[in-house]
This record gives sequence, structure tokens and C-alpha cells, in this order.
Amino acid sequence: MATLRRVPAEPIVVPALGEAFDFRIHAIYDWTGQQIRQEELRYRVDLHNMTWAVGVVRELSAAIARGYEPHRSQELEEKLNDCFREQRWPRAARPGQPQFTVRVWVRPDERVRERLRPYWEQRIALECEHELSKLRTEFADDLTRRWRDVLQSLEQDPVTLHAARLTGERFAEVFGQYVTERRQAVPELVTLLTQAVRGHGDLALGPSEYTEAWDVALRTYRRQYGLDEAA
Repeated sequence: MATLRRVPAEPIVVPALGEAFDFRIHAIYDWTGQQIRQEELRYRVDLHNMTWAVGVVRELSAAIARGYEPHRSQELEEKLNDCFREQRWPRAARPGQPQFTVRVWVRPDERVRERLRPYWEQRIALECEHELSKLRTEFADDLTRRWRDVLQSLEQDPVTLHAARLTGERFAEVFGQYVTERRQAVPELVTLLTQAVRGHGDLALGPSEYTEAWDVALRTYRRQYGLDEAA
């Protein structure tokens, strides 16, 4: 079996819906011939058959293209290729008669492309900004989680404040502020625990084991935050 491919340089021009604009259809023709030599297939296709094949594709495409708006070139391309898929022309070929299949890609009218350009420029800009915003959010979230882990780890270390100074003045300053703010939130809880252990305040004490638990909690908070044990 002889085979041959032809891709004409000139597109097939067919009107879009409303006939104010056109579609430009570029086609790829694949020819085959049974019981025919390669040279004869090339001769017959180039001399006679290509003109006929282009006419077939133009007639079928024009009938379909009139149902599509001028800016719907991609949808038209999909529709045409669905129609052309697995079809061969002529459908009943004689021995030695060339047959072809065709695939197409469709381009809109140049005037339509110019009208679509501002839309796509804005869409591309919006999508790029959206992606950048997502990256910023992900980066900030990751950085926040990392610093949270670092600060929590440092806070539990008894030599935290001294170690922080070794990493730079700015870090030491920020970390010192962080620890101070955390400690400022604790005295109220410590006062409440102290009152509970001493039997004061509005808390009703239970059995002695609960009192011991409060005392352990009090000592733990004092030790963790370096508070005066004499309170």
C-alpha cells in the first residue's frame, strides 16, 4: 500500500455565523492507495485528486461553520474533526484508486483575533496575579508555621534568652518581646491557681489530690515562665 501526506499552504476560507467574519481551515490530507505504486499515487494526487479533496472538505466545513459564532474557532475545530474522524473519501474506492482522510485546525478571522486580544491580556494578567497571590499565601503560611515551631522550641529551653542573643540583635529583640507578651498573659492564671491552692477565691476545692494537682500546675507555670516562687 502506498501512502502520501499533503498539507496545502493556503487555508480553506468559510463564513462564520452571520457571515460577517470567516474561519480559516488548515487541513492535513493523508492519502493511501491499494495496488498502486508510490510514484503513481503522488502523480494522481498532485495532478487531479487534491483539487477534488479540497472541494469535499470545503463543502462539508462550510455547512457546519455557519452554525458557529466567529470567536468559536476551537469548538468548530473539535466538531469538524469529530465529523471527519474515521471517514475516507471516496468511501468505495476501486483497486488502484487513491483515498484520503483529513484532520483540520481552525483559526478565527484576523479581525476577530484583534478584538479578542484585550480580553485575553486581562485574563492572563488576572490569572498570573491569582497564582502570585496563592504563592504569597503559601509562603507566608509555611514561614509562619516554621517560626512558630522555632519560637515554641526556644521558649521551652531554659537558656533561651541567652541563646537568642547569639543569633543577632534583631532576632533577640523580637524574641524577647514574644516571651514578654506570653508571660504577661500568665500572672492572672497564676493568681487563680494560688488562690485555689490556698483555699481562697470562688473555686470550690475538692479532695486533697485535686489540691495537689493545682499545686503542681502552679509550680509548672512558675518554672516555665521564671516567675517568683515567693508569691
